[in-house]
Amino acid sequence: MTSGVKLFLVITMDKQPKRRSSRPRSFDRAEAVETAMRLFRRHGYEGVSVANLTKAIGIAPPSLYAAFGSKAGLYREALDRYAELPGALDGMRDTATLEEAITGLLEAAARAVTAEESGCMISTGLIEAGTEHEYLCQELAARRKRLEKGIALGLERWVAPQEAARLAAFLFAVQQGMSVQARDGASLEALLLIARDAVAGIVARRAMESQNRSQP
Repeated sequence: MTSGVKLFLVITMDKQPKRRSSRPRSFDRAEAVETAMRLFRRHGYEGVSVANLTKAIGIAPPSLYAAFGSKAGLYREALDRYAELPGALDGMRDTATLEEAITGLLEAAARAVTAEESGCMISTGLIEAGTEHEYLCQELAARRKRLEKGIALGLERWVAPQEAARLAAFLFAVQQGMSVQARDGASLEALLLIARDAVAGIVARRAMESQNRSQP
């Protein structure tokens, strides 16, 4: 082979395009979960596809599956992140009376469901879903029960456990209703009025029960 032919082969081989690396694109996990949380909160679990998630996060599907296992796995981490945000239970802190506690709870709930994305991922998440998501529905139901239990534990500072459980069930139902109202566009002011009416009803009922107990 002549030197001219050898030179041609070397130049030709050097000009061949380099293959792209098959390594998945790296990304910030916390930012990915934050982005997913916002999408799920806005559109619900079934309203967000893997394509929506990968586009918003800026990664390919293999990277998502490698990091989270599945869309459901990412949803769980998004729920955990959502639970870290300021919420209704924060409104019960540093309160001196039962009325202050339930007022703080419901007003904090009203602010939470009208902040940025409307609604609550946990209190109304996957209320209605296909049977293929039954395991996630059960998980959300368990999370809701834990929230209700947290309310009851907070109320036990002022009332007996049985009464606290009854009040917590009612208050959580009010929270769920406010979440739906927020989804439908209700303002913070409108939800605060609902909260105050609920508190007034509880105070009036307890006053009436106390009066009935004091009568001979």
